[in-house]
Amino acid sequence: MPPKPLLMIPGPTPVPDCVLRALATPMINHRGPEFAALQREVIAGLQQVYRTEGEVLIFPASGTGGLEASIVNTLSPEERVLAVVIGAFGDRYAQIAAEYGVAIRRLDVPWGRAAAPEAVDQALRDDPGVRAVLLTHNETSTGVLNDVRELARVIRARAPEALILVDSISGMLAAPLETDAWDLDVVVSGSQKAFMLPPGLTFVSVSERAWAAHRSARLPRYYFDFTRMRRAMERGQTPYTPAVSLLYGLREALRLILAEGVDAQIARHERLARATRAGVRALGLSLLAEPGRESPALTAVLAPEGISPREIRRRLREEHAIVVAGGQGPLESTVFRIGHLGYVSESDVIATLVALERTLASLGWAVTPGAAAAAATAAVAPVAT
Repeated sequence: MPPKPLLMIPGPTPVPDCVLRALATPMINHRGPEFAALQREVIAGLQQVYRTEGEVLIFPASGTGGLEASIVNTLSPEERVLAVVIGAFGDRYAQIAAEYGVAIRRLDVPWGRAAAPEAVDQALRDDPGVRAVLLTHNETSTGVLNDVRELARVIRARAPEALILVDSISGMLAAPLETDAWDLDVVVSGSQKAFMLPPGLTFVSVSERAWAAHRSARLPRYYFDFTRMRRAMERGQTPYTPAVSLLYGLREALRLILAEGVDAQIARHERLARATRAGVRALGLSLLAEPGRESPALTAVLAPEGISPREIRRRLREEHAIVVAGGQGPLESTVFRIGHLGYVSESDVIATLVALERTLASLGWAVTPGAAAAAATAAVAPVAT
């Protein structure tokens, strides 16, 4: 019998059966009362997830669309922006802003490390006219989690009126994030990560400070215009055809998420991450992320010397039906990434580690049989009292 396929990448993530069934719900009139009720329910759910009393807008797009929306709705040409870059997706955020003529000042952090609050503080000292700061909550290219709470505290102390724009596409629901309590202005997330949906929706929270900036922002926009979307949503509609099927799926996914509880979701992701890290280390492998800042959404693993990460991934896929992700950019030849995000269980993590152990053994790497699974199990075992 062929092995059960496992998708262990940082997105798109597996989709629960009940969400898949919801995606097949028959179409409705997207200008009628049924759609208005659907939209109200999912917005209320998103506000709970975001921990905000402010507005959360939904755009039919990937997370990158949400990042673009955060830029074009709040900034004007040549305004100075600090981009805190810790990997490929922080670099993408900076590139989007640069494409629109924003004056980017980059704070480049070595890949595998989180942004140091004191470095952000110094960058703001050096350029007191910064209008906005771009932060990545969870960097999937490196498996690193930024301390957004502390970074936001430093930004507010040094530049009280600067906008804090946060890419939490893979961080939302995997790690703590308090939109209102941390005074974040725009937070972007995406459907294909911890929300357990197919790609196609991006969610964008907007603070009062961001709305004020929006009123004077002069970058071009149409599809991603916040005001156009806000006015339509106030009428229970959208300014163009919505992704109705995905919204049905979102409603079902939010019901699952809120039934489990946001804090429980975050705790589950940390538990899976802890098991994965323990299992990987038991195989004699090292992590890319600096200790203490490892991502709860995925683990970036340094391939053993002399063994190609591409070959590890190929054998996992072809011999065990387990798909893990490759490295990105400068990490392509050194790293592979194990996702444990969204609809993933401890048994999925254990199966992946066992397959990785067998794969490494077949490639000549010395392993202790059963060590990875034992270490992972011990890492999440209840503490005796």
